Formats: sequence, C-alpha cells, structure tokens
Amino acid sequence: MDIQPRAYDHPHSRLLIDEVQDEYVIRYGSPDESPVDPAEFAPPLGRFYVGYVDGRPLVTGGWRDHGDGTAEIKRMYVSPAGRGKGLAREMLAELERTAARAGIARLILETGTKQPEAVALYLSSGYADIPAFGHYAGHELSVHLGKEIACPSTPSAT
Repeated sequence: MDIQPRAYDHPHSRLLIDEVQDEYVIRYGSPDESPVDPAEFAPPLGRFYVGYVDGRPLVTGGWRDHGDGTAEIKRMYVSPAGRGKGLAREMLAELERTAARAGIARLILETGTKQPEAVALYLSSGYADIPAFGHYAGHELSVHLGKEIACPSTPSAT
C-alpha cells in the first residue's frame, strides 16, 4: 500500500469519509456527529492520510492533537474492496509512527460495539480501555481506547 498525506478535504479523503459515514448509517442508524474541523488534521495540529492500492484510494486515517502529548485517531476506514488484507493495521502503524515523530506520546480513539473488527484491530495492537471522552462519552455503544506510543520525556525526531 502507498500511504500519502492528504488534506482532510482532498477529493480522495472525502470519497472515503463519505463511505465511512454511509457505513455508520448502516451500522448505527446515523452518521458520526462528532465535531470535526478539517484544519485539525493539518500540520502541526494533526495529519491525515489516504492509502492507495494499485492507484485506488482504499484506506483512510488521521490524528488530531488534543494537547498534553495526546492525539485522537479519527476516520480510520478501509473500503470494502480493501478489507481482509491487513491495510487497516498498516495505516494504524503509520498513524502511530507519524504521531510519535510529531511528539505525541499517547493516542486515543473512540469506536463502537457495532464495529467488532475495529475493536479487535485496536485491542490486538495494544490499545486498552480508557475513560470515555468526546462527543460519544456517554453513549452505550461507544468504546474508548488508548495507547502510549512514545516516552513523553524523549524529544521527537522530525
């Protein structure tokens, strides 16, 4: 997979974000209503990526800085044509690498119980339960996970 940095509102990013929102409607009955500002995913505040297979955009993911060395993973998604090939794990590793290089020590995320494949990916990648946060903090279907990815006292490489 070829992972490229993209703006949150780049056409390939939008294509996959629209797909994931459709997926949320199927699984939960409505799109994700978390407030998102595309500027949150532009350096230095965050990063956003699209993964390409044979030139076709199939994977997306980004992180946005929450301050205090913590960033939130958002819009991790694999299009149906790319599922079952390890592409999500590859994108997750890229998000962890780029966040650590930017000085982020801890990644957090919110997913849901109706996305068992996402929950399994994160748990198998070292993420663990954390206190609820954000827009879905009190929602019964929400799963909140986090992982330490870098030592906060270690200067980051650029």
